[in-house]
Amino acid sequence: MMKKFYPKDGRVIFHVDMNSFYASVEMAFDPSLKGKPVAIAGNAKERRGIIVTSSYEARAKGVKTTMPIWEAKKHCPELIVMTPNFDRYRKASLQIFQLLKEYTPLVEPVSIDEGYMDISACHHLGSPLFIAQAIQQRLLTELNLPSSIGIAPNKFLAKMASDMKKPLGITVLRKREVEKVLWPLKVGEMHGIGNKTAEKLNKIGIFTIGDLAKSDVNKLKHSLGINGEKIHARANGIDNRLVDPDAVYDFKSIGNSTTLPRDTTNLDKIKLILTNLADSVARRMARKEVCAETIQITIRYFDRKTVTRSQTVVNPLDNHEDIYKVALLLFTKHWNGEPIRLLGITAQQLVEKKHAFKQLDLFNYEKDVKKYELTKIVDKLRDRFGEEALLKGSQLRVTKEDRLTDKSKRGTSLEKDFFFENRDDDSQ
Repeated sequence: MMKKFYPKDGRVIFHVDMNSFYASVEMAFDPSLKGKPVAIAGNAKERRGIIVTSSYEARAKGVKTTMPIWEAKKHCPELIVMTPNFDRYRKASLQIFQLLKEYTPLVEPVSIDEGYMDISACHHLGSPLFIAQAIQQRLLTELNLPSSIGIAPNKFLAKMASDMKKPLGITVLRKREVEKVLWPLKVGEMHGIGNKTAEKLNKIGIFTIGDLAKSDVNKLKHSLGINGEKIHARANGIDNRLVDPDAVYDFKSIGNSTTLPRDTTNLDKIKLILTNLADSVARRMARKEVCAETIQITIRYFDRKTVTRSQTVVNPLDNHEDIYKVALLLFTKHWNGEPIRLLGITAQQLVEKKHAFKQLDLFNYEKDVKKYELTKIVDKLRDRFGEEALLKGSQLRVTKEDRLTDKSKRGTSLEKDFFFENRDDDSQ
């Protein structure tokens, strides 16, 4: 009887998004915090610490993410500022996804606090709305964690729907409603479009999701590449991606390796190669808008013996300078002095920038912003003039012949790592 609530040929997709997750977990752990303005911040004991997230009570008083604590307390003097407890958050996340998997095995975690579900074959459990209400209520009563759920025929629309009502919202978004509900929104409010892309679209006269949906797809491809075609389809409510429970294990590393034209022990040459590899990895990470929690190097010697070593950092990395420093440190520590045939750098345990946490004080935050702007300029120059543009003087004392690498191997992924593999072996 419930089959009438399910499409014959289509799908029913949920996007489950936890509300103010870190703050909500703290409230679940300490119920005395409920109903109070709570913020999670790096350097929580210092006024210059940065707000990572806050409860809705704090947001109502003007507290925002990335705001320094001193400014947040101007808006909300009674603000309760807490240090992050990531072990607590990971435990809560595991409990959330275990609960979701009781309804369907087709659960795809996207981050620590959100994920997709395909309930197309769950008509025996009730209507989609009934199931969503049951999940939301169980998360609230069993884990003391509020959530919002979007219900739609595909992942993109489900994500857009879950953002429409927070906290504790359940929103249904049908494809026939896209023109009325989504098209009037600013293009920057569309999932998958960041500030940079929004600026590019504005420059070519696209200001709303409707403008994007009705625009010439070839014009978009010319401006944005393959991403232009993708966001054009999404703006029209088209998204054929499946809910993939194994997707979380993919895309957890970005790596580049290069085979040297001749085996070498020359440290200047090695530093140059590591610099170029770090630049390349950082640019690919920037395109995917991710940071890395672990950096791995690969050293292959003249006799083909291969060694990999990695280091996990406290604060996720996203620029070539920091990646290079960690890679060089690993290399210096583990190189045995024998001639090298191949070098590689891999960024592992990738996290989306919007979910990355960094314990910053206000002064470091300002430095990071400046570094980010400088990195963008340097990357543009290297994209245009080659990876050796803007190298340091000591690195330029390498002959032109030695700078050349096997182009057939350059720029390829060193390996496709799953995030759970080899961590113990590589971190020794």
